[in-house]
Amino acid sequence: MDQTTFSPIRQAVIPPQARDADTALEQALDALLAHQRDDGHWLFELEADATIPAEYVLLVHYLGETPDLQLEGRIASYLRRIQNADGSWPLFHQGQADISASVKAYFALKMIGDAPEAEHMQRARASILAQGGAEASNVFTRTLLALFGVMPWQAVPMMPVEIMLLPQWFPFHLSKVSYWSRTVLVPLLVLNSLRPQARNPRGIGIDELFGRPRQTVRLPRKAPHQRWLWFGAFRCLDAALRACEPLFPRRTRQRAIERAERFVRERLNGDNGLGAIFPAMANAVMMFEVLGIPRTDPSVMQARAAIDRLLVVREHEAYCQPCLSPVWDTALACHALLEIGSPRATDAAARGLAWLRPLQVLDVKGDWAVRRPHLRPGGWAFQYANAHYPDVDDTAVVAMALHRAAYVVDDKGQNGQQSSAESIARAAEWVAGMQSQNGGWGAFEPENTHFYLNNIPFADHGALLDPPTVDVSARCLSMLAQLEGGTTGPSAQAALRYVLAEQEADGSWFGRWGTNYIYGTWSALCGLNAAGLPADAPEMRRAVDWLIGIQNEDGGWGEDGDSYRLDYRGHMPAPSTASQTAWALLGLMAAGVAGHESVTRGIDYLVRTQEPDGNWPEERFTAVGFPRVFYLRYHGYARYFPLWALARYRNFRQDGARAIAWGL
Repeated sequence: MDQTTFSPIRQAVIPPQARDADTALEQALDALLAHQRDDGHWLFELEADATIPAEYVLLVHYLGETPDLQLEGRIASYLRRIQNADGSWPLFHQGQADISASVKAYFALKMIGDAPEAEHMQRARASILAQGGAEASNVFTRTLLALFGVMPWQAVPMMPVEIMLLPQWFPFHLSKVSYWSRTVLVPLLVLNSLRPQARNPRGIGIDELFGRPRQTVRLPRKAPHQRWLWFGAFRCLDAALRACEPLFPRRTRQRAIERAERFVRERLNGDNGLGAIFPAMANAVMMFEVLGIPRTDPSVMQARAAIDRLLVVREHEAYCQPCLSPVWDTALACHALLEIGSPRATDAAARGLAWLRPLQVLDVKGDWAVRRPHLRPGGWAFQYANAHYPDVDDTAVVAMALHRAAYVVDDKGQNGQQSSAESIARAAEWVAGMQSQNGGWGAFEPENTHFYLNNIPFADHGALLDPPTVDVSARCLSMLAQLEGGTTGPSAQAALRYVLAEQEADGSWFGRWGTNYIYGTWSALCGLNAAGLPADAPEMRRAVDWLIGIQNEDGGWGEDGDSYRLDYRGHMPAPSTASQTAWALLGLMAAGVAGHESVTRGIDYLVRTQEPDGNWPEERFTAVGFPRVFYLRYHGYARYFPLWALARYRNFRQDGARAIAWGL
């Protein structure tokens, strides 16, 4: 980039829309504060695709419960609304057809009572058959269909419950997969081994979705991400297990089932459910059912009630969330409020941080301790409670907010400052201890890099592991640099090397948990700025060039979920969204170009698209659970990220040229 591309802040003329930007900021602040709960925290909806609400409906009928007809009607309305024009269901708003989501949505609608002859059901059926029929579904969908007796168990990869008894040195061990895979898999092992039949009182089937007799369906083909050699070896192992299963000793199987049940009970999280994620929670309830544990058992009742806590019920529609995001929402909202710095903003942030502080996990060594047995716990979970699985990303974000608040907020209570200092120290100790050998961090596990396991037939989703990623690692770098005042420690230095090494040739960074390169680049630029990398560093300037180069004509930024496709690499253009525009703006300002015309145009986009209530419309999904498999729409992203960007822009405009003093 030519040096003249930069427009230093101290020479920048206050743009005409500055007053409008200040008004937009105040309106957005009002809107955010209106959503703060009485105890100080925020919780916004977390929406996924049709899969989770469809599975909720099917779970009710699997258990043979008396369905809430009004609730089912609202879920049906939701499923019909998000259906594509071609009859399919996508993984994200306006996305392409997905066979597994479509099969589950059709099955759920038929279970609710939609007639197969209805126009939307005919379109769905035609789309599913055009995609290869229900037999083209992924492994998780096949398992669900096998539980309902509409697909043979021979079509489901072998996952015997005896896996629970394998030693840790074995090539496949539960400690070698991610937390989400582990919590979903353990109760599923019981189901796959005992093979119960759904109660299904209405006797609903979906034979019409198969392109051939359903009982002839066998194992799925190799997934695109899988390698032939590994896949072939695991298929041979599958055949051997299938042949030997009748010979497994009953006592060994019973011991494995007992270990699986103990694993689940130890991690039920009270009202928050196993792993605090819907798939694991649903599998746990079905596991209790097949084991004959009475529904009046306190653990069973609590596990079932936890699922209903995920429901979002409106007047005409309802859906089920994959999980709840209170810690993430509250921590990010606090950062936006601290950026504003006004008395009512900082007071609200203080209340949010006071709510967050006692949620720190200090007394439970979770599954991460398998590889870090001597590390003291000190993280925060993503959800209300998930003590066995604190999140590195959440922990870094909360710690940075607590640290920043000590400079601008008077903590309430006699020991407030001392409590924050202790919380921050424990968080930093835990985050540093969770660093992987390559200098990066995964979200929940260190060294979770047994990539060959993504080739097992069960892993056709390709999301079995939790390896280090740039976005999480950059956040940890931001935290360490903010707390240390730079990259003085070896952990921060290793993180800096990792982030720099992961930069793409075009100047961007891949984003694992947000869509996609815009999110990754914002995360990386924040970390590099906190680490002291100057604005004229080549890595910073290439990233700035890239962000400016992908700006949409309307002044905003957008990126499509298809940028995660295996056959596509790099940013995929999409209509502008408020959250992605905010990430790009925050990234550019972290890179030292707050006075650039591109930033002015981005701010103008936010001002123009703000709604009268102070919020921004955002139907598009701008986050991801698992690339190519599971995408997310955080309803809070369009509330606190644009507010954050507007506040930072105002601060730059008022204060003149200065560096950002914080990690985010």
